[in-house]
Order: sequence, then C-alpha cells, then structure tokens
Amino acid sequence: MPIKYCVLDENKICDDCGECNVCDLDPNKICDNCMKCLNTGADYNAIEIDEIIEDGTDTAEYEQLRAELAEMDEGDKPFDCFGEG
Repeated sequence: MPIKYCVLDENKICDDCGECNVCDLDPNKICDNCMKCLNTGADYNAIEIDEIIEDGTDTAEYEQLRAELAEMDEGDKPFDCFGEG
C-alpha cells in the first residue's frame, strides 16, 4: 500500500486528523461542499494552470518551484479550502 501524505502538509504522513475536512468559513463545521467559500461575487472564478506534468520528467524542477512559491506566500493562504495552500 502506498504511503498517503497530508494534503495540507506534503511532508507529513496522513494520520487521519480530519483537519483537511474543516470548513474555512466556520472552523467548528466539517466541510459539506456547500461552496460558500468560493462565492466571491465575481462574474467568474479562474485558476491559472502553469504547467501539466504527465510523465514526471520535470518533477524536480516543479518541486523547486513549489518550494520557492511556498516561501513567497508564507502566511497568505487564499485557497485553504483546496488544501494546497
């Protein structure tokens, strides 16, 4: 069985703590996919896709870029509901 990692901390092995299922708007509620966290009043929402990795050949470069972006965005987590931060 492959090791399952935490969706909120890629360096942590999942211990089924449930933190990834907590509602971003109400920390006392388990997420029920109501999507209220995504209702921004905008006409549309968009997610920019920088790259698609299909075969893993560029994974080292991707991981380095992710680490650099994480350092720049530390403390700024606008998409907590997606678990990637």
